[in-house]
Amino acid sequence: MSGYVGILVSDPWLQNQFTQVELRSLKSHFMSMRRESGKLTVGDLASRMSRLKVVGENLTEQERASFISDLYPNLSDEVDFEFFLKVYLKLQAHASARTGTGTKNSSAFLKAATTTLLHTISESEKASYVAHINNYLAEDEFLKKYLPIDSSSNDLFEIVKDGVLLCKLINVAVPGTIDERAINTKRILNPWERNENHTLCLNSAKAIGCTVVNIGTQDFVEGRRHLVLGLISQIIKIQLLADLNLKKTPQLVELVDDSRDVEELMSLPPEKILLRWMNFQLKKASYQKTVTNFSSDVKDGEAYAHLLNVLAPEHSNPSTLAVKDPLERAKLVLEHADKMGCKRYLTAKDIVEGSPNLNLAFVAHIFQHRNGLSTQTKQISFLETSPDDTQISREERAFRLWINSLGNSTYIDNVFEDLRNGWVLLETLDKVSPGIVNWKIANKPPIKLPFRKVENCNQVVKIGKQLKFSLVNIAGNDIVQGNKKLILAYLWQLMRCNILQLLKNLRFHAHGKEITDADILEWANTKVRNSGNQSRMGSFKDKSLSDGIFFLELLSAVQPRAVNWSLVTKGVSEEEKKMNATYIISIARKLGCSIFLLPEDITEVNQKMILTLTASIMYWFLKHPVEEKPSTTSDSESGSQVDTISNLTTDDSASESSIEENGNI
Repeated sequence: MSGYVGILVSDPWLQNQFTQVELRSLKSHFMSMRRESGKLTVGDLASRMSRLKVVGENLTEQERASFISDLYPNLSDEVDFEFFLKVYLKLQAHASARTGTGTKNSSAFLKAATTTLLHTISESEKASYVAHINNYLAEDEFLKKYLPIDSSSNDLFEIVKDGVLLCKLINVAVPGTIDERAINTKRILNPWERNENHTLCLNSAKAIGCTVVNIGTQDFVEGRRHLVLGLISQIIKIQLLADLNLKKTPQLVELVDDSRDVEELMSLPPEKILLRWMNFQLKKASYQKTVTNFSSDVKDGEAYAHLLNVLAPEHSNPSTLAVKDPLERAKLVLEHADKMGCKRYLTAKDIVEGSPNLNLAFVAHIFQHRNGLSTQTKQISFLETSPDDTQISREERAFRLWINSLGNSTYIDNVFEDLRNGWVLLETLDKVSPGIVNWKIANKPPIKLPFRKVENCNQVVKIGKQLKFSLVNIAGNDIVQGNKKLILAYLWQLMRCNILQLLKNLRFHAHGKEITDADILEWANTKVRNSGNQSRMGSFKDKSLSDGIFFLELLSAVQPRAVNWSLVTKGVSEEEKKMNATYIISIARKLGCSIFLLPEDITEVNQKMILTLTASIMYWFLKHPVEEKPSTTSDSESGSQVDTISNLTTDDSASESSIEENGNI
């Protein structure tokens, strides 16, 4: 069993119940369930486990709920991955007993469930995503010849095979993520160009917060429907939830009473903010229930009816709440939404069936169209950020995306909040330096007792000292308390340690020599000089780097066909510098570099991010000597070829250190 499985599941008994493939399959679905509402509780399991073939088909939701509540009466307790697996195994055994399909080999029984499950897609969700794509990309010059896509066909899975549509969709979700000059858009692409587009797509998807564990470039080429739809779902969700933060919608401050509550609100994931907004509006209608999810709590349509009556009373219909049939009520709710001019992509059937993804999308569309919040801004002046706050925010973003790219058991939305119990930091440390964590003394979430969190964080600090981090005056309690500057200082040293370890393993493996920042600097200058160019980087804070020319020459040196010099500006004005910086990031991702910096990090010469960019290019080059012929083999199929560094921990032939194999910098 690989190191990856050991990291996901520390319980030896559980490790023996699953193969790697089964564990990854279940982990993917566990993460999906968690992300629907920000967390997963015992009470959520009955409804959400309906997707798991064996327990979903052989037990009704009521039977699952009854069985689970008998075993675990505390329905509000949060569920971690190992708890989820134990419940799954018990439900599976219960289902086997009920149906008489018992088996001596639970793993074989599971295999049938998870393998079949992963190839099942929701036609309703597919239709919704196709409608979204048709709406938002209809005017795109390259794609208009393929649109509109017929949702009843499988055309979507053919169109994504060249990678262009997904790259464009990422830019709709987070404008400017991909420099479209870097996308290969010829009418007919050769396999190498197509692979480049897929690599650019996957690395860019990670850079906006998508989880791309289990997805490789070959999956797009083969049109693997469940994986394609899974990624599209994440991209669209990020787009729909983009305004659910105080920076984009400062009026959200209306949801809280004082500045302390504002800090809490700022730390919440967007789904949680959307739920809080919905309940805030429902209180105005004297709705008695609290909506806690986008599935079972909205199935009857009553919450929607009240919400739309508050937001658009001019279109209210008394019949909506009077009708007894939930399906009829759902139809009236959608009529109300249509009259508001609210674009929606779900059906009445999706509402009553409690489709979490589509219901979340529906509520997000309502919020975007009419949020019903005050337009007064006098009470939100304290939200104005200082330059220091902006820098902290950018660093927090880079470290958060990096940690999420590693495939930890928990997806984090805010490093200052979500790392405070120490568990994700311990998982990350174990990936950077496998075996360094003493899991016997680690406390698994959910952790209710504060001193247990301190114990975890004390081990985090102790390991940092073992790795020779500079941790003067940093104690475990500082992490538990959410001390921003100290947490960022620790995370930077952790990321840098990972970079140096990756490069050491590649370049100095035989000699055991430690690699330094100076080695990376010397390598970059040597590559550029040997390619016949005069640019030079004096240090990682050299202000001359702001025009981007050095990095374009470096990228061209490691892969001569990477840069189209006709698209490069002189980098004199701020606009020209930004154009070059955007191009650099996209070209690096297109090669296979997994990087999380922003164009501003280059134009402003952010020393830390400049180091990560240079090291990432160096890592890619050492993995792919330029003499090698281009290969279209997916990294998920070859242990020696890592064209796409984004295929996280999915290669069964990967080394024991999954983080090393995937090169996330």
